[in-house]
Amino acid sequence: MRTHKIEGIILRRRNFGEADRILTVLSKEFGKIQVKAPGVRKIPSRRSSHVELLNFSQLTLYASSKVFMPIVTEAQTLDDFSSIKDNLRKIGYAYYICELVNGLCPDNQENRDVFFHLKATLSELAKTLNILTLVKEFEENLLSKLGFWSEARLLQTQDSRTVMEKILERKLKTLRVMPLFAE
Repeated sequence: MRTHKIEGIILRRRNFGEADRILTVLSKEFGKIQVKAPGVRKIPSRRSSHVELLNFSQLTLYASSKVFMPIVTEAQTLDDFSSIKDNLRKIGYAYYICELVNGLCPDNQENRDVFFHLKATLSELAKTLNILTLVKEFEENLLSKLGFWSEARLLQTQDSRTVMEKILERKLKTLRVMPLFAE
């Protein structure tokens, strides 16, 4: 029986059972992990607001050999990036960024560079008006940090989104709805 306190950004969530959610979290300590948040879909849940998408939260996890995946026992929001969530265009690009990190980062491998890069990009996205430049820089830096795009390839004119779709072997889902966020 072990408990861990981690800080992480919620990248993805999906409903599980009647009242639970499975969260994909990019943490400083363990990289991209999946955790179970029991009971957060119930109305009186105290943890539900702390495990929303894009939240930077401190989570207490319980893990043992008898449990398939770590269980969230406590949650506290450190930053909810509310200024992103107030702007439809910004939230669309934030979901796109989270889809990239979720798809490209391997599970259970610590990668502090990617974590801090994602956190800094979300903080900058909350403040900036030049969203497209920020997202383009994030794409290239993410590919470079994960070793998919060498510095020599950065000089070529190949589009980073094409490279990511080839790596993922599928089309990016958020790109289909991006025209809806255009100004």
